[in-house]
Amino acid sequence: MSGAVEAKLAELGLTLPEVVPPLAAYQPAVQSGVYVYTSGQLPMVAGELPVTGKVGAEVTAEEAKELAATCALNALAAVKSIAGDLDRVKRVVKVVGFVASATDFTGQPGVINGASELLGAVLGEKGVHARSAVGVAVLPLDAPVEVEVQVELVQD
Repeated sequence: MSGAVEAKLAELGLTLPEVVPPLAAYQPAVQSGVYVYTSGQLPMVAGELPVTGKVGAEVTAEEAKELAATCALNALAAVKSIAGDLDRVKRVVKVVGFVASATDFTGQPGVINGASELLGAVLGEKGVHARSAVGVAVLPLDAPVEVEVQVELVQD
């Protein structure tokens, strides 16, 4: 089933990917009441990380920003796996982004803007959210970024 949100994705030249399979003992997303919480989404494309390493060292901030957008797209796929239709998203409540950072890198908010801007482009006002952008030493599979999303669904 697809609707206005997926039409917007297509208009932006984006395709909703398959849900990234879990790397360990967790689910890609779970629902509690009207909220869907995604697990941390890596910037996987066709089952692989296109880039690895630390932002500010092996990975540029601009590359990482694009990867954060990929994480957000993967998060939308995880949300759809629970909601059935992205048109059920009432709003994005919270985004948490993790950036594997070189010791002197301080541009985490700019990197996670990639996720925030994608959600805004796709969902409009429903994509405006609270957010945290956190620098970390390392992420799973040496991914440069990881993003988790919490959304509120329209009540049935």
